[in-house]
Formats: sequence, structure tokens, C-alpha cells
Amino acid sequence: MSMIEFELDGKKVEAEAGSMVIAAAAAVGTFIPHFCYHKKLTVAANCRMCLVDIEKMPKPMPACATAIAPGMIVRTKSDKAIKAQQSVMEFLLINHPLDCPICDQGGECQLQDMAVGYGGSASRYEEEKRVVANKEVGPLISMEEMSRCIHCTRCVRFGQEVAGIMELGMVQRGEHSEIMTVAGDTIDSELSGNMIDICPVGALTSKPFRYSARTWELSRRKSVSPHDSTGANLIVQVKNNKVMRVVPLENEAVNECWIADRDRYSYEALNGTDRLTTPMIKQGGEWKDVDWQTALEYVANGIKQIKANHGASAIGTLASPHSTVEELFLASQFMRGIDSDNIDYRLRTADFSNTSATNVRWLGTSIASLSTMQRVLVVGSNLRKDHPLFAQRIRQAVRKGAQVSQINEVSRDWAMNVANSIITPASDWAASLMDTRLQQWLGAPDVAAGKKIILLGNAAAHHANASSLLALAQQLATATGAVVGYLTEAANTVGAQMVGALPQKDGLQAAQMLTSEGNALKALLLLGCEPAFDSAAGQAGVVALSKMQMVVSMSAFKTNLDCADVLLPIAPFTETSGTFVNAEGFAQSFHAVVKPLGETRPAWKVLRVLGNMLGVAGFDFDSSQEVLAAANLDNSKLSNATTASVTASQATASMPCTASIYQLDGLVRRAPSLQLTADARNYDNLEIAA
Repeated sequence: MSMIEFELDGKKVEAEAGSMVIAAAAAVGTFIPHFCYHKKLTVAANCRMCLVDIEKMPKPMPACATAIAPGMIVRTKSDKAIKAQQSVMEFLLINHPLDCPICDQGGECQLQDMAVGYGGSASRYEEEKRVVANKEVGPLISMEEMSRCIHCTRCVRFGQEVAGIMELGMVQRGEHSEIMTVAGDTIDSELSGNMIDICPVGALTSKPFRYSARTWELSRRKSVSPHDSTGANLIVQVKNNKVMRVVPLENEAVNECWIADRDRYSYEALNGTDRLTTPMIKQGGEWKDVDWQTALEYVANGIKQIKANHGASAIGTLASPHSTVEELFLASQFMRGIDSDNIDYRLRTADFSNTSATNVRWLGTSIASLSTMQRVLVVGSNLRKDHPLFAQRIRQAVRKGAQVSQINEVSRDWAMNVANSIITPASDWAASLMDTRLQQWLGAPDVAAGKKIILLGNAAAHHANASSLLALAQQLATATGAVVGYLTEAANTVGAQMVGALPQKDGLQAAQMLTSEGNALKALLLLGCEPAFDSAAGQAGVVALSKMQMVVSMSAFKTNLDCADVLLPIAPFTETSGTFVNAEGFAQSFHAVVKPLGETRPAWKVLRVLGNMLGVAGFDFDSSQEVLAAANLDNSKLSNATTASVTASQATASMPCTASIYQLDGLVRRAPSLQLTADARNYDNLEIAA
């Protein structure tokens, strides 16, 4: 990386060769006003707000489109630069509506902020202002005030370059120019909400948040997404102890400055009518509200009685991989403290030999490195919908020349060029991994060395022959110099493995706990999961649970009503502190952003109290931080190594159980706006095994 020295506002500074003036200035803390420029998008140079004075240049030059040169002298605050910027602002304000008092962008509007510094106190123009018709583009984005649009085209470029599909475009010319949908009638990208963030004015706003609060009324608190395995960093905005809006917190190593729509809009479920806010016990077939003491004593006494009558092996726990490290660790310790090994988070898994207490399946590389890969083979994943932010990174790599190949049952639009595909039933995936073409697609070991990866998706992880697929992927990786990684399904799939939330000796696996045949379980604890939606067993699992003596549902929602005997209201991620470990093994802790709703309690506290009531040793934790320290997360366990052998006769399986983008967990299932999207209506990517 060569550096170039130039002069900026009278000071000698250095910047990377090829940098534009605006980026070089930002790197040393000098702000140049702009609208169309965005560090993650290509240069458009159409707003001209970033005009600067460059010595020996006859006219002011756009800082976003002018590369630095050795010895260049740049002045951002000279009279020439300031006058040019003020002239541009005057033009921008000619047609801009004077509706700041009712604009949702008020208080965080770049145009509003810039107008204070560069705008005049009065306009010289008295003509009628231009009016642009409203657009209806779906349940997530409001385009009802497009008269505010300043044609920066950030939203257009975001669609083309980041989301991978140009859903918006500028049509017409001159004063008739408008931003509107060009790929269809609605905006359907799973990353669409980012257009709201990058819009510098109030043209694109959040439809669910619209007119609900002013930006200066909101408290801003950091958090981590509880959905897929990216671990996207969030800013949760709160008013009157209620989550009002979620926006991205920039973290270049994890989610850059983007989040998926399910990260952004799932907060609606937190304030919904389906929230469970008080403990409940089923009496005579009817649900009755009770206090915590009564509910916990009912559970503790039930466990004691069942253990005395049937043994500890008659008690089990199914835990959601969207639970925190602290919750999963205490659930594991609780079960082993009462002498049961029946705990599992692998609700959609079919091949349980593919995971163990010693090997933690993970991405195999850093999330950031996905952007620089040159060869990618994806096996058993609807990449774009299962992992929108991983797909976005691989899309970046494709734009730089990477080749992506896939083995899948169905070919879907990933909004990127897929160079090679093998589309075949899941039962043939093992055979497909032996196809000699794959070595050609990935290349010899010395081709793109260190920049090749084989990614096993949710369907591959849940496959009935998952261990065979991994072994074959490892053989292929050895032959081509690639690495093997699991995309991993949930926010804490990796963390669940690290804390041992799975049978370690002779305990029952999730599939065994969810079957009626030969199931000796008499009591089952459900930690944040809904077997009807979250498991491969589906409704059959509910039938199996309904035959047990006691089923305890620990959830933020009124769910599992058909099979549960006790409902314990536990806090969602916004109401508890905790930790998620993302696909690359990076642990991220967060605090509660609002107080628990009603009688809701953090799940780790509920488990701790139950442990105390049942005399489990080592359950004297006073904070989630103490629980995390006791969990002792160990990244040395991260390994996709396998000793499984493969034969052709093993390569038979039904379609694996996977969840669609807005059916992944209880939060997204209960977010009204997400359920109105095209992805929620089109169940093409929901494959639940019959």
C-alpha cells in the first residue's frame, strides 16, 4: 500500500494512493459536506455539494470524484470552496418542501444540517415548487414524500451494488426526473431497510416507525441481533421503556454498516399482543395467571416427583439456539445438576453424529474474509435469504471477480452471478460432492490459494447424512486447497456447542425427545423454542409433548399452549443481558435496553432460581457476567474436522428441515410488517420435512 503526501487546508497529510480527496480528508478528520457520496458505494458525483478548491484547477472540483496526487494543494474552507458549496445548497433548496415540522427525518437530516451551515436565510426563487407523486412500495419503506428527494441516487446504487438488485432507478430527465421502482411494483430485498439509513433526506422513511416518535426523544443503546449467525451490531432506540426503532451500529468486521430487514423490524414483536407477561399454569384445561413463587414451586415439585418416580433420565430440555450463552450454559448445568443428560439445541437436525462436545462447527474463517474470497462453493443453502449479510459479502467478492458455485435442491435468485450449479435432490448431494467438476470449479491448490471456501448451509447441517457431507467437503478441500465452513443457522449455534447444550454421554437427542415412540420422557423444559415451528418434528412433536406429565414453556410469548402445563415469561434479547457467539466464534455481549415487560424475568435468573430450589450445586450467580465467566468460552474447540467415512450407500436422505427468512424464530414470526413482505407470502424457501 503506497502512500501519497499532499496538502490539505495548509497541513501536509498522507493518504493511500488512489484515494479520492473526500476519503483522504475524512481519514484525517476533515469533513467535506456531501450528499451523494457514501464510503460503501461507487462515486456518482451528482450532488456537487463536496466542491473544493484545488490549486491550479480553474473551477471548484468535486472531492468525491477527484483523486489525490503528490503535492496537490486542497482547500476545503477557502472563499472559492465555500461559495461553490453555498451555490449548490441554494439550488438544492429551490424545490425542497418546507415540511420539516412533520418530517420523520427531522433531527437527523443531512440536508437540514447542511442548510444551517451553507444555506441562505431567504430564497431568491418565488416560483412554484415541484411536486412528486407518492409511491407505494411495500410494508417496510415509505415513499410518500418523494418531493423531498434530492436525486443523490444512494438508494439506487445501494440496490445495484450491495443488495444485488436494482429495485429503484431514476426515470425521466431534467425537472421531470423521479426515483421509482423499476424492477417491480414493490421493494422486496431482504436488505431494503438500509436504503432508509443512507437516504440523506426524508424521502425514504421507515413505514412501521413513521410518526411514532421524534429522534431527539429516543435513547440509543447498543445490542446484538438475535436472528442469524452474523451477530449484527445494533442501535436500539427506546422511548418510555419501549423499543421504537432499530438501526445498524457500524462494525466493519461483522456487519459493516448494514443490517438485514429482520434485524431492523423484528422489534415489532416485542410490543405485540402475543407477549407473555405473567406466569401461567393450566388448571382443568384453562390457563390461570399465578405469581412467580407458585409457578416455580409447581415446576420444582413436578421435577422432584418425576425424578423420584421415574429417574432423572425422564427429564429433558430443548433449548433454542437463539438463546444467550448464559441461558444455554445454565440450562446445561441445571440438567446435569439433576443428573440428566437430556439437553439439546439441535431442533432441526437429522444427523446427530456430526456434532460433539469437542468439535464446535463454525464458519471456518472470519466473516470479513468472505468479501475477499475468489472461489466459493455453497452446499445446501438459500444463501441470500438464510444469511443476507454473508450473501452481501460474497456479492462483494463476485463484483471483484470471484466465482461462486452451488449444490442445491432448487436454484434461486441470489442477486449475484452464480458461475456453476448442480441442482439435484438432497439425497444426491453426497454424490454431487464427488463430482469431478467441483475440483475444476475450485481450482488446483495453487490457484487462488487461501481464498477458497466450501460453505455448508442450513440444509447441509440438518441433512440426514450431514457427517458424510462434511467428510466429502473436507476431501474436496484437501484436493483444492480450500477451507470448509458451516454458515451456522442461529445467533448462538456456535455458543450452544461451546457450552455443551447437547447430550455428552448417553442423553436423548432433540429428535428422540420429540417422538412418541419409545420416548421415556415424563417432563420437558422448552427454553425459548416452539417445537411446532422450530423443529424437524413439527406438529408431531407437539403431539409427543402433549402426552408427557409436565411440559414447561419458558418463552417471551404465549406459545406451546396445546402441550405445555406451565408458561414462564422470560425476557427477549432487549430485556436481558447476555452473549451471542457468531459464526466465526466471536463472542459479543450486550445489556438490556429496556426493563422487562410486566412480570417477565431474564431466563438465566429463572434457571438459577430453579437450580437453587432443587439444590443444584454452583448456582449462586448474581449477574450474567458471572455466568459468562463460569461458561469459560473456548475458541480452541472451533473445528470442522471429522473422522466420518463415506460410502455411496450412505447418500440417501429426505429434504432437510430448514426455515424461511421470516419463520426462523419467534420474533420474526410475530413481526407484522415482516409477515406482509413478499418473502413471507412466498413460502418457496420453507422446507419442513413431512
